Amino acid sequence: METAVAVKDFTLRRGSFLLKSINLTVRKNEILAIIGKTGAGKTMLLEAISGAYGEKKGRIFVSGTDVLSVPVEKRGIGFVYQDYGLFPHMTVYQNISYGLRMRKTPKESIKEKVEHIAQLLSIQHILNCWPATLSGGECQRTALARSLIVNPRLLLLDEPFSALDPVTRDKMHELLLDIHQKFNCTIIFVSHDFKEAASLAERVGVMIDGELIEVRNCKDLFLPYEDERANEFLGINQKERRVE
Repeated sequence: METAVAVKDFTLRRGSFLLKSINLTVRKNEILAIIGKTGAGKTMLLEAISGAYGEKKGRIFVSGTDVLSVPVEKRGIGFVYQDYGLFPHMTVYQNISYGLRMRKTPKESIKEKVEHIAQLLSIQHILNCWPATLSGGECQRTALARSLIVNPRLLLLDEPFSALDPVTRDKMHELLLDIHQKFNCTIIFVSHDFKEAASLAERVGVMIDGELIEVRNCKDLFLPYEDERANEFLGINQKERRVE
């Protein structure tokens, strides 16, 4: 199967924190979840995959090309942060169209694309609103629209559902699966929620203290690990497992 992302012996230090020799392969059109405690390095890994860091050891390839060798606007990567990262001084329409405007897309084409994606994400009624007036779900949809409008090959989501109420979160879970199907893109998302990760992703990676301990199929997520830190994090008691 074709590879969308390949992380090879990637090491990065920021202050006292070390992302340690990460190796990861993500298949094209896969949904991969990364789980771990706060401060485990999950967001830093996403940022590294997006090409945010120049000083590092190791290589990161997106669609077979070293991510740092490609200009940001041509990487084909969408990134949605936990706090959504919307520009407060821009309307929803202006936020969504930002990437297209940076690419000098003609105004008529921008209008057509914004209206189309707003309809897909059911936010056409808030296009003239300001971010400060939006609900959490509306902010999330706007941030997704801004990333998706440039047709990314890879979508990176940092704790995309953590700030949402349960009802909105369930709707966003459905939307994520719909986006995956309609946009035919590879998705990597970070989550604290084991159940969420296992229900949405095909595989789940466990991060502990800057290390990617293991990547597994969801059905095997709660089988014992050789690394005791992973067992503790996931609440796995190896002795009880062996007895069963």
